[in-house]
Amino acid sequence: MPKLHRLAILDDYQGMTLKLGPWDSLPGDLQVEVFRDTITDPAALAARLAPFDAILIMRERTPFRAGLLERLPNLRLLMTTGMRNASVDMATCAARGVTVCGTGGFGSPTVEITWGLILNLARRLASEAESLRAGGWQQALGSTLEGKTLGVMGLGNLGGKVAKVGAALGMKVIAWSQNLTAEKAAAGGATLVSKEELLAQADVLTLHLVLSDRSRGIVGAGELARMKPTAFIVNTSRGPLIDQDALIAALREGRIAGAGLDVFDIEPLPPGHPILAAPNTMLTPHLGYVSEENYRVYFRDAVANILGYLEGKPVRELKAG
Repeated sequence: MPKLHRLAILDDYQGMTLKLGPWDSLPGDLQVEVFRDTITDPAALAARLAPFDAILIMRERTPFRAGLLERLPNLRLLMTTGMRNASVDMATCAARGVTVCGTGGFGSPTVEITWGLILNLARRLASEAESLRAGGWQQALGSTLEGKTLGVMGLGNLGGKVAKVGAALGMKVIAWSQNLTAEKAAAGGATLVSKEELLAQADVLTLHLVLSDRSRGIVGAGELARMKPTAFIVNTSRGPLIDQDALIAALREGRIAGAGLDVFDIEPLPPGHPILAAPNTMLTPHLGYVSEENYRVYFRDAVANILGYLEGKPVRELKAG
């Protein structure tokens, strides 16, 4: 039967992992070590992880490409939270005999963060709260969402749920993605439009696409130039969907009204990053998946993955292709 000796849990920023999972169900001789920081230097990361034969990674925070995997001779079980992780080189894992497993998740906490960003931008809640604490009162004029147009780029599972909330608030919902059909859009409560129409009509543009070669930079300088100067853009999917330099320029020049971002081109976002100084933004540290309920499912399933592997019956196994 397979044997595991050391488990590394990465990117536990809140220090909550061991409190939210049934880790006491694991064999007593399996050593568990939690890391609360993110290492981006390849050599330092490989040195940290080389002793471990099992690793649990948080979403796509730490990529496991061929160069890293080849420096982890002991690795036998690699687990990712969620059932999809584009940052894992599945072919290299298969070639090296590394079993890759995923986990389930709880609901759609990203939808809540999306609407938190939209509402904060529209009603200027962050600046008003800060002003109130400083002794001010009603410093700015917010915008009502009812009657406005919500543009959804990517009407899949998350985008569809975001669209339903927009409709419930009395917004007109339009949508576009490269494979979206009129029938699928209608089923999701939206009207299919062209990409150009989406950009030009949306009062709020929200992105819900999987990051890939064809979606990287899908909103660049040209797309931002098509948007209304009164429009907001919101991204809770992946930072590189938007050309961040072009976005910062549009914000500084007042060519769009604001941006709500939960994801960035570099994560964790380093001090002094230009987006931090951009005006009219609502920024959060990739909280879309971060909820107690979601973490409990992640870690419950990770423990089950380990036990399944030790029994020679991997569960929720992910394969190349």
